[in-house]
Amino acid sequence: MWGYLSVLPAFLAFSAITGVWSVFALAVTNRSVNLTEGFPYISLCGSYPPQSCIFSQLLNMGAAMAAWICIIRYHQLRDWGVGKWFNRLILGTGLLCALGTSVVGNFQLILVWCMRRLPQPGAPWIGPLRLGLCSLCTILLVTMMILHFWPLRSASAACEWAIAMLLFALFGLFAVDFSCLDGCSLQLQPGHLSSPPASPTSLQIHL
Repeated sequence: MWGYLSVLPAFLAFSAITGVWSVFALAVTNRSVNLTEGFPYISLCGSYPPQSCIFSQLLNMGAAMAAWICIIRYHQLRDWGVGKWFNRLILGTGLLCALGTSVVGNFQLILVWCMRRLPQPGAPWIGPLRLGLCSLCTILLVTMMILHFWPLRSASAACEWAIAMLLFALFGLFAVDFSCLDGCSLQLQPGHLSSPPASPTSLQIHL
């Protein structure tokens, strides 16, 4: 039985993939981009209204969901006994990935791969699949940069689209890890004050 938290990564992957291709379709329909000049970048498709408004909200919602996935993953790894500094490093790089930094995002997933002694929910091929997708993302990212300055802009744009689809799929795979979670809760721990605050009744005025 899969918990409801597994819906979040799956929804992120589905909505992001559907959203960016909808933006592409709008851009082609209203002729904001011209396919005869080459395949456009995702950012170019979302640069002109009305699809720019949809693209902006898509990025905002996607970043928020990705950040929430990283936070849930942080608590899951903490419960599995991952060291605090290592877990915080994973969380930090994951949050950077939520801001759209694909290189840091691949690095964050590789950190998770290094923790092989932890529980690995799902089929045995999930881990190798993640590593393969991360490697492919890195190769495509380097290829995209080379093709952009060649210049072969259309091929570079195709690489960008492929990277985006792979990253969405990678976040969607967290549905497997969250399948064993029934829920989550937020706990606040009180800090230690250097000195207790003075109450109004304890204040005295000396004349």
